[in-house]
Amino acid sequence: MLKVEAVSKIFSKGSANERLALDNVSISFKESEFVTVIGGNGAGKSTLLNCISGTCDLDKGVIILDGEDISFIPEYKRSIFIGRVFQDPLKGTAYNMSIEENLAIACGKGKRRGFGAGLKKSDIKIFREAIAHLGLGLEDRMKQRVGLLSGGQRQALTLLMATIAKPRLLLLDEHTAALDPYTAKRVLDITREIVEHNKLCTVMITHNMKDALAYGNRTVMMREGKVLLDIKGSEREEMTVEKLVLHFGVNSDRLLLG
Repeated sequence: MLKVEAVSKIFSKGSANERLALDNVSISFKESEFVTVIGGNGAGKSTLLNCISGTCDLDKGVIILDGEDISFIPEYKRSIFIGRVFQDPLKGTAYNMSIEENLAIACGKGKRRGFGAGLKKSDIKIFREAIAHLGLGLEDRMKQRVGLLSGGQRQALTLLMATIAKPRLLLLDEHTAALDPYTAKRVLDITREIVEHNKLCTVMITHNMKDALAYGNRTVMMREGKVLLDIKGSEREEMTVEKLVLHFGVNSDRLLLG
């Protein structure tokens, strides 16, 4: 489904601050696979997602999605078939637009635009039903400006916006890191429900080792731009946070144990 083949990325190349962010990384993800990616600061997690989404240009290697080489497709074109949610709840939505208007923009991504009504009654009904499944009561506030929502509500909405058009790939870049523990768990549970319902190939970055093992069906650990660990199935089921710490170490104060 998604293949990352021998990808390398160097920042500040040729300068005193040169840094190898990705070191010949090769990894593939299957359709409907929910992969959690963990690692300390500078491990290359976000850089990997940036290369996949087109935010970063590759220095070496190729990225193939559904048999198509997307290595040199610009980010704005990839965004049509790749959904992404960032750590900051302020990203991914239009602050001064209503909930239903934001959903309309997300639903129309990649579609031809005509001169008809911007929001049809049938669309509003679909949006209302979709947002009701979040269980946050937002279906009764469809005309409210997104800027008035809490961080958790906004992140849940952003997640819905990223998946409402059923992307070929979903990228989650520490999308619960800015939320309190209770809200983070709620958003993670919503994430699991949406991913399973839509059978989306999903790559989720997290600093929380417990969450990395509790969600999804495969866990990848990165360090210094390389894949250090890749587990699934019975090996993952038997893995614990304590084993991760014991066998692979923790060298970052942002890598949370639970």
